Amino acid sequence: MQITLEAARINAGYSQLEACKLFGVHYQTLARWENNSAKMPYDIIEKIPLIYGVSPNNIFFGNKNEFIRLIRDNKLRGIKKPFQATPT
Repeated sequence: MQITLEAARINAGYSQLEACKLFGVHYQTLARWENNSAKMPYDIIEKIPLIYGVSPNNIFFGNKNEFIRLIRDNKLRGIKKPFQATPT
């Protein structure tokens, strides 16, 4: 299951200000990445496991609103919608 970059930070117990210092970036840069991480530099992505303790494979890289939409559609979890008929 994937989580957002923001969720990884919160789960690790860091504020944005604490995390941006660990990544070596401005807090607004981190805030921008938390909203859309599609264009994060690779050297920052490599730091995620060291700072947040989460594999980059478990982070959704893209627009946070798209992630939320996908979760609502149950596509990331692979769970069928309640009472959805299964094709035969």
